[in-house]
Amino acid sequence: MQFKHPEILYFLFLLLIPIIIHLFQLRRFEKVPFTNVQFLKNVSIQTRKSSQLKKWLTLITRLLLFAAIIFAFAQPFFSDSKALNVKTETVVYLDNSFSMQAKGSKGELLKRSVQDIINALDNTDEITLFTNDNTFIKATRKILSKELLQLNYSPNQLGYDAVMLKGEKLFTQDETSAKNLVLLSDFQTNNSMLSDNKNELYTLNLVQLQAVSNKNMSIDSVYISKETPSNFELIANISGIDSTNNISVALFNDDLLLAKSAVNNSKKASFTLPTNTVINGKVAIEDAGLNFDNVLYFNINNREKINVLTVNPSENNYLKRIFTENEFTYKETALDQLNYNEIVDQNLVVLNELDNIPVSLINSLNSFKTNGGNILIIPSDNISLNSYNQLFNYNSKINTIEKKITSINYSHPLLDQVFDKQISNFQYPKVNSFYELGSGSSILKFEDGKPFLNQQGVVFAFASALNTANSNFINSPLVVPVIYNIGKHSLKLPKLYYTIGQENSIDVNTMLQQDAILKLKSDSEEIIPQQRSYSNKVSVFTTDLPTIAGIYSLNNGGKTLKKVSYNYNRNESYAQYMDLLKIKNATVSNSIGQLFTSIKNKSNINELWKWFTIFALVLLVIEMLILKYFK
Repeated sequence: MQFKHPEILYFLFLLLIPIIIHLFQLRRFEKVPFTNVQFLKNVSIQTRKSSQLKKWLTLITRLLLFAAIIFAFAQPFFSDSKALNVKTETVVYLDNSFSMQAKGSKGELLKRSVQDIINALDNTDEITLFTNDNTFIKATRKILSKELLQLNYSPNQLGYDAVMLKGEKLFTQDETSAKNLVLLSDFQTNNSMLSDNKNELYTLNLVQLQAVSNKNMSIDSVYISKETPSNFELIANISGIDSTNNISVALFNDDLLLAKSAVNNSKKASFTLPTNTVINGKVAIEDAGLNFDNVLYFNINNREKINVLTVNPSENNYLKRIFTENEFTYKETALDQLNYNEIVDQNLVVLNELDNIPVSLINSLNSFKTNGGNILIIPSDNISLNSYNQLFNYNSKINTIEKKITSINYSHPLLDQVFDKQISNFQYPKVNSFYELGSGSSILKFEDGKPFLNQQGVVFAFASALNTANSNFINSPLVVPVIYNIGKHSLKLPKLYYTIGQENSIDVNTMLQQDAILKLKSDSEEIIPQQRSYSNKVSVFTTDLPTIAGIYSLNNGGKTLKKVSYNYNRNESYAQYMDLLKIKNATVSNSIGQLFTSIKNKSNINELWKWFTIFALVLLVIEMLILKYFK
């Protein structure tokens, strides 16, 4: 029990006064002689005992009466708070990620949580509530009823550390208030792990929302596995399949059904499509679990050719065979016939075994690099180091020592999808002479670990000439994937699809007029993505936008340049959850209503002064009855 005015309790010492008066009163009984002495003696004893009992009862009643009055003025109360009228702050995180689409005992977890929050609040309550993409500061039940009933699922789930940090920042700076941080989620482990609460400024409250069933099927990915001049094979990976049932997987082009495939233990659906077909596709399944991962969008556009210019001292057939006309616009020229104005229109410029690079060409290539162009350098057997070092660092004169090329950087972006497995017993190509390359990212290395092919930014450089007199590299299996992928990476062509929430970049072979911008547009939203314009292309960058999965048109002034597809991240498709009982310094509740009731009870104040006032009145009545009727 606590008191609003505890200083008034000092008046309890005044109760000693009537006690002292009672114990030391001077009044005595007077004896009166009478003829029947024995009879009068008995009457005198009875009167003295009755009088003493009456006085003791009166004294006790009055002491209790005055004590009750003093307690009433001190205003006692019961509360879990340490002080009277402590302000309570409640910040609630409501997880609206896709995993909250799961069905609970009373419907979808998110929708049921919204209803429970609204039912748990009174009309005068104010709380701060935030989701993965919205924040409502000091919102009342009326405001939340309007906003939360329209709440959509978010593709971008906050990590739990970010949730804790954001929740802490939403509290006020009032150090006297009682702060409660409430986390409402299914607490999946695939996003991040919830750490122990080490902050003493607030109480951490957790409610884990549980689904009735954890079974869920998902379309994880789509890719092209095989391609021939006439057709290609499209594979869709399906996870979460029950081995006892066959699952129907449908392939659409826009709204037109192209094919269906049955999937069971193989977990792969295969579709064969004609080559050079433009498809605005989607792969779909029917599943009673989560809905967001039942469709995966993808695009196959008209192939955009990559512009490659080779500067040769003489005609070179092996490069022409690699940069084929169905994928590349290939042109080669001699140095003395080079038209410098053509460089700005290229995606890749190859300097093929030039002895010297003129200053005018170096200046043009440096400007070309600044505008996003790529350069491939193949040195001759007799280079001018000063001119070459203006573009790439060659550290030494030529070394006439035979060396084998034995090391492949399989994790480099050029080669990460070229080989099914690492190869250790192939016929190593060799060179008869080479230069030492400067720092950079090594793609191929000699047997002594020195680089044979290095990358510095947009510049790729070989350490030796590739002519047949100096090397057999152009006859090895490495020459095609290495040089072909250098050409392919010089223009980032659209992938089959992109993932919302990841860093994505798309290059578009177009030139923008002044103040013109590219837009991403679908049936549901239109956005202006981050973009960078060069002389021969525009690079588009996306991360959190767009927010809705689907097929988007990349438009320039209303004209569609190409189609790109965006899909939701599949991280939340897998049902793995945390054990909240292992989280230290946190209160775990079974339901939202139970938690909010508990928080309210902690802040409620039960005032007792009325009861003490009633008790004082009752004692006053008792005293009056004792004085009037007690004989």
